[in-house]
Amino acid sequence: MTAIDIEQAYRELRPLVFAIAYRMLGSASQAEDIVQDAFLRLQAAEPAEPIRSTRAYLISVTTRLAIDHLRSARVRRESYVGPWLPEPLLRVEPIAETSALAADSLSMAFLVLLESLSPVERAVFLLHDVFEVDYDQIAAIVGKSGVNCRQIASRARREIEAGRPRFEPSRGERDELARRFFAAAGSGDLGGLVNLLSADATFHGDGGGKARGLPRPVSGGERVARLLISFFAVAGDHSLQLEPAQVNGQPGALMREPDGRLVNVYALDIAGGRVRAVRSVINPEKLAHLGPVSDLARR
Repeated sequence: MTAIDIEQAYRELRPLVFAIAYRMLGSASQAEDIVQDAFLRLQAAEPAEPIRSTRAYLISVTTRLAIDHLRSARVRRESYVGPWLPEPLLRVEPIAETSALAADSLSMAFLVLLESLSPVERAVFLLHDVFEVDYDQIAAIVGKSGVNCRQIASRARREIEAGRPRFEPSRGERDELARRFFAAAGSGDLGGLVNLLSADATFHGDGGGKARGLPRPVSGGERVARLLISFFAVAGDHSLQLEPAQVNGQPGALMREPDGRLVNVYALDIAGGRVRAVRSVINPEKLAHLGPVSDLARR
């Protein structure tokens, strides 16, 4: 494979490689590292070994690298301070895969669900159900038989389906509800905010011990509403600015200092005309890939 072929492969297949790595790891920065490693291995492999399918080769290398990384990170993840959330993703590159799960599998809610699966279970489920890779190829990647991979996928599918979020189908309706939601929080409208939250709504705050987060999720619509109003009151005291955004394919917002530095990122789960979950990433290490980060949360 010539240098120009490598460059073409990077342009065409980088979005797919990143999509697999990010869903496996829940980290944009670590996924980028794996993307670079995968393409370096592709470049080193040619012409030393024949590669019949560049796409299949990159899927295989990316998945194995991600599995190895997850195994090495398991202890660190188990000792994480407070609730763990994925690194927020604002820009989603289009990929050819169009499975019914492709969009939902990018959401924070879905990525948190994947944490319940082992690295191999996660790989088998994602490759087959999201990226539509056949079981024979998956078996070769993870070192299992095709029959075993089908069994692994079936178990993982049952576990994921039990907790899989069901989002509002219309993006326009979700965005309008998100607009009203953040407006109510910013104006201190407790009653209006409670009406936009489901009765069993939850708030998840990820500070990771690096910023002021919450030790555990907060549950109940009114409790979540009061918590958010207190957060937005503090934001007002510091003249922070709210910027609507699509976060992991769902409605959300960025909170910035007047100079543009990022303080935290909000993502909303919206279903049945209500906000069912609010997720806030304030851990500065998880925001660094999005640009300059404020030190306000540390203070």
